[in-house]
Amino acid sequence: MQDPVFENRIDLSQLNEAVLNITGEIKKVIVGQDEMVKLIITALLADGHVLIEGVPGVAKTLTAKLVARAVAASFMRVQFTPDLMPSDVIGTPVFNPGDAKFEFKKGPVFGNIVLVDEINRAPAKTQAALLEVMEERQISIDGTTYKMEPPFMVLATQNPVEQEGTYRLPEAQLDRFLFKIEVPYPNEAEELQILSLFHNMGNSSALESISPALTAAQVNQLRQQVREILIEDKLLAFIAKLVHHTRNHKSIYLGASPRASLAIMNAAKATAAIQGRDFVTPDDIIAVAVPVLRHRIILSPEKEMEGVSENEVIKQIINGLEIPR
Repeated sequence: MQDPVFENRIDLSQLNEAVLNITGEIKKVIVGQDEMVKLIITALLADGHVLIEGVPGVAKTLTAKLVARAVAASFMRVQFTPDLMPSDVIGTPVFNPGDAKFEFKKGPVFGNIVLVDEINRAPAKTQAALLEVMEERQISIDGTTYKMEPPFMVLATQNPVEQEGTYRLPEAQLDRFLFKIEVPYPNEAEELQILSLFHNMGNSSALESISPALTAAQVNQLRQQVREILIEDKLLAFIAKLVHHTRNHKSIYLGASPRASLAIMNAAKATAAIQGRDFVTPDDIIAVAVPVLRHRIILSPEKEMEGVSENEVIKQIINGLEIPR
């Protein structure tokens, strides 16, 4: 007897083809780092921002550029420094002598995909300038509101090792990021492959080999499909229980907010769509729980001194829950 064949009520063929094409284009240049590439694409479809943490030289900035190139969207880059002012990020009114009026000169944050390099190098005042635009996709200056053109996505990088001249990101800003991606070193075989790849490129630029696989308008359409992915009530209850446990766990000083619950739900929907399903499974939720929660919790001082990581505590919470089936 053959197993029954289930048909999706949402046609995800365009989405799945787009994901394969974007991944293929990025893989022309990026060796390994499969988890980083997968999570960035998931965040793109889930309409979320991404914080990428890793030591210098592990292709954080390059990957962000490649994603923008593969999506055929406007790309802007801001290098955060200790002397950067909010107006350097969001823009400033400039007096026009001809009209005797002030005109708003848009800052680099006005793009579809915005790379904020070394986000923890700017002081809190400048970091705060990103808060409204990341959450509400708009900027308010002198009583005028300027909307961001969708799709809008912030990809921020930071170095976890070097602390001189850096400022810790406030919790309110960390909470705006859908994922925090931790980028490891490549293994020896991958490093050899990187050397061979760039040696064979010669004088060619890495970006030149990337072809657009998706337009900005198509990204907006695919995001609408992701929002329509089904998720059962028992899985919503599972997400709520998971996040609630972060607020009552003995190893955690500060738990995750309701925004974290929404982030897990949206990321799980995007993960399901990438897998070709129009419904969420518990595995989708578990797959995104760690990158969604790791930057939203603060461990107790005792656990930090013991060297316990946020990842370990989140996995411990998941293992202690009953998985709905």
